[in-house]
Amino acid sequence: MQTTLNGADVLLRPATADDIPVLAAIRGEPEVYARWRGGKDLESEVADDLASPGKFTYAIEYTGRIIGAIQWSQESDPDYRHANIDIYLTSALHGRGLGTDAVRTLARHLLTERGHHRITIDPAADNEAAIRSYRKAGFRPVGIMRQYERGPDGTWHDALLMDLLAADLTN
Repeated sequence: MQTTLNGADVLLRPATADDIPVLAAIRGEPEVYARWRGGKDLESEVADDLASPGKFTYAIEYTGRIIGAIQWSQESDPDYRHANIDIYLTSALHGRGLGTDAVRTLARHLLTERGHHRITIDPAADNEAAIRSYRKAGFRPVGIMRQYERGPDGTWHDALLMDLLAADLTN
């Protein structure tokens, strides 16, 4: 069902069990871990993501190596049908436009090949770099979701709901 997707600089390919150690190591990087909820057994959590029905995970490759993952799922009720995206990228490559490229590539696929008209993404409200990246791909802020997720410190944090309509996608 999933196909390999080519971005301007990144390649998105269906993640496999062989990718679990690398993806868990990326999720364990302090800068990534602070933004991506997780427990102590990151390999099990990545494996659960890959096995989760209705969640589709791509490994993000750049210059032939895995640099992160991007996932999508969908609301399938015809009256509310849309997709949502989550992404994490190795902190060593933050700020180079690779996350924007991955998000834009997956969004294009979801809009043109999967028939979605709307996609959502929900970064932490204080994650300015992620918000900037998603804006570059065409996402627009919808509003703050108060106390939306629990951080690694155990306290609740706000998230910014952003969405992208087919007409908003940038090249």
